[in-house]
Amino acid sequence: MNALTRLYDEFDQSPWLDNLSRRSLSNGDLARWVERGVRGVTSNPSIFQKAIEGAEDYDEQFRGLIREGVSVEEAYWNLVTSDIADALAILAPVHAASDGRDGHVSVEVAPGLANDTGGSLNSARALWGALPNANLLVKIPGTAAGLPAIQAALSEGININITLLFGIERYDEVIEAYQSALEERLAKGLDLHSVASVASFFVSRVDTEVDRRLEDIGTEEALALRGKAAVANAQMAYALFQERFSGPRWDRLAAAGARVQRPLWASTSTKNPAYHDTLYVDTLIGPDTVNTMPDATLDAVDDHAVLARTVDADPGAAAGVLARLDELGIELGEVTAKLEEEGVAAFSKSFDELLAALSTKAQQFSA
Repeated sequence: MNALTRLYDEFDQSPWLDNLSRRSLSNGDLARWVERGVRGVTSNPSIFQKAIEGAEDYDEQFRGLIREGVSVEEAYWNLVTSDIADALAILAPVHAASDGRDGHVSVEVAPGLANDTGGSLNSARALWGALPNANLLVKIPGTAAGLPAIQAALSEGININITLLFGIERYDEVIEAYQSALEERLAKGLDLHSVASVASFFVSRVDTEVDRRLEDIGTEEALALRGKAAVANAQMAYALFQERFSGPRWDRLAAAGARVQRPLWASTSTKNPAYHDTLYVDTLIGPDTVNTMPDATLDAVDDHAVLARTVDADPGAAAGVLARLDELGIELGEVTAKLEEEGVAAFSKSFDELLAALSTKAQQFSA
């Protein structure tokens, strides 16, 4: 049994692949990852920018769409949904074998809608209707404007991956949106068991930002805290998950068939080469969680990860790290708000750059 399989069988953590391309679909790479223990796939605008700009795999379909008079943006969504549909088919057996708990593939609404409640909801509905949706997750950023769209979509039975979560306070609001949506469904006599959702809590970017601030402070105490904030923040998020998915309110929903909204650890490849390449996996292992990783991190985990239940091994120590950061003047709420804004901007930039590149290619194909 390899490490990826052990993560699920022994620790109830699902390893997912944070990558998708037409090349990986056609050459069997995605299918081989599933054979090795991968249980889901996530994508985002940056991943599709890299996939579509970096290869000629999409040219034939794109050329045909442009010559049919389809707009560049509409053609982009055709390319994306084609890949998502193929990935959904590959993951369908995992979805069936897990009674709908795993085997999901995520596709994100246009990043420009992050602060547009109505636009996010309409886009989620459109993607849900355009794709085989049993094992689909539609990604909506967990911004203030995204929260009402998330709740409304979930209440309609649309599976949602809440993305770009950085802070504990926002995560608490996301849990509230999920549970409120389930209560709406319960009040209407609608099924709860078929509703799937994960809350994607971003990890490594927290260290990138906090480490920079610690180095600016430059004291021995500050420098000793480098590489600790992201894990502590995620571990405190897991403590909140345990708290909110217990007690009378949740028990009533669970008795009606509801599933927990699992925390999904995202951005778990290490950005600092001084850190161990499985840092954000080894320290966040525990039940009812997902860790989505790029290919290189999955390979590293399969080769040399240290597997043990760690995500809730010492919540007091995690709280202590955050307290010491606060004492040094690093207010994590301000950090995570900045990261949310930068995350939305980064995905929007990738989306806009890809559309610009496709527009250039469309002109060539129309000539």
